[in-house]
Amino acid sequence: MNSNLSSAVRWNDHSACLRRVNIAKEFRVNRRIRADEVRVIRGEDSTESVVMSIRDAIDMAEGEGLDLVEVGPNQSPPVCRILDYGRFKYIQGKKQREARKVSRSVSKQKEVRLSPVMSDNDIETKIKMTKNLLSEGAKVRVFVRFRGRQRAHPEIAMKVLRKVAEGVATVAKLEKPPGMEGRVLSILLAPSSQQNQQRERKRQENAELVSTTVSSVTDDQGTMKAE
Repeated sequence: MNSNLSSAVRWNDHSACLRRVNIAKEFRVNRRIRADEVRVIRGEDSTESVVMSIRDAIDMAEGEGLDLVEVGPNQSPPVCRILDYGRFKYIQGKKQREARKVSRSVSKQKEVRLSPVMSDNDIETKIKMTKNLLSEGAKVRVFVRFRGRQRAHPEIAMKVLRKVAEGVATVAKLEKPPGMEGRVLSILLAPSSQQNQQRERKRQENAELVSTTVSSVTDDQGTMKAE
């Protein structure tokens, strides 16, 4: 078994959270702001604010060669920041791309459910299932759900979980160590770098095969026309 995977598969309580990023598509800027009075914050990181008329706020922003951006339209009065709007839009776009990347990553996660007590044949079936999912590039959450008094003996479920982890050690890396959430004990596996390389080689081979087949058909058609 992969040494890193083996050493990590032990009894730990581990948790992770996914921070959601909400990004507004459009912001009112400068004279597009409709409020007569606004709360102004200078800069992107400052928390100090002052309430003033929209005219004074725009004059202040223009005097610094910057923009007045409405970032809290639902507040009373609306909250605005004085900043470089071009740079602000770039940063917001970057956050949005990162959020989409995280979302795609989560959507590719699959699950394989185990039982606290399983036969060797059933475990082997789960190992094959997990390998297939990993070969497709998916992350796999392997978990055991306890029922009744089973929760009093987590070591039994850990034994089953460890066998599956050992069975996929050549194609997987441990992304999240064993952790208990309610009645569920789980680990999160991801394709190893070697597995990713193999998948990319297979993709290239398939592309070359398609290209060769198309070329062959085209050549045959050309020969038929010549005849």
